[in-house]
Amino acid sequence: MKKMKYSAENAPQAWLYLLPALIIIVIFHVYPLIKTFIISFEKGTLNNLVFNGIKNYQVVLADPKFHKAIINTTLYSFIVVPVGVIIAMAIALTIIEKIKYKDIFETIFFIPYLTSIIAVGIVFRFLLNKDYGFVNYILGFINVGPINFLDDPKMSMLTLIIFGIWQGLAFNIIILLSGLRNVDKNYYKVADMFGATKSEQFFRITLPQMIPILTFLLMVNFINAFKVYSQVFAIFNGKAGIADSATTAVFYIFNKFYVEYRYGQGMAAAVILFLLILLFTLIQNYVMKKLSK
Repeated sequence: MKKMKYSAENAPQAWLYLLPALIIIVIFHVYPLIKTFIISFEKGTLNNLVFNGIKNYQVVLADPKFHKAIINTTLYSFIVVPVGVIIAMAIALTIIEKIKYKDIFETIFFIPYLTSIIAVGIVFRFLLNKDYGFVNYILGFINVGPINFLDDPKMSMLTLIIFGIWQGLAFNIIILLSGLRNVDKNYYKVADMFGATKSEQFFRITLPQMIPILTFLLMVNFINAFKVYSQVFAIFNGKAGIADSATTAVFYIFNKFYVEYRYGQGMAAAVILFLLILLFTLIQNYVMKKLSK
């Protein structure tokens, strides 16, 4: 008698155990995604929606505010993510190589990740205040400023970028530390025997070994950066900066849906953002796979 190989299809009880999780995924992820796509082709109130064709998409794609939101989101993503990962890598390497009490410093760097982003935003508003902020107080010693980080439209994106980099450091550092600990130390011993410098060891040993971790970090960080909203809300006290100078794609969607009550247009913008994130994620994964070969 031929012995059958195990597979989920041949074990119906496995699906029974997975059923609660699958139900939650369908209700809170799949259904909202389908509903978003449907509403994007409709207009009216949520209780009386009627088909509107592709007019919502036409309005959104022609809206200068949406263009600005996409530009701001792209600018934020392509600065915050790489700069944040580079700084986190430098800190992680310093902790691994030069810090004696590593566990203490890991805890210190991880604490901001556990802190409410609204609470952190309040602290940052005090730090960056033009009149009594600590940052401007320090800049005064080198005869710079005071800089109006919070109420100058030209400074809004810079302020948001600084906040975004700091806010993402904790997660990046912890993930990078876990990856650095898994790099085989024997590689470094052999490299030392042949007189390789620290920079050569980093680019020829550490970096290639860290490609899977970096791929994961970049993918997660870029997706989160394209969906940035809470950072804007926190640092600018519920607004998108002066004159919406720091508006982002998700902030645009929020305003369309909850402020202007243009539900179809808001969902159309959400679908467009979803497609942009999906496209960029596919391109990024393809590039990272090429680099890792």
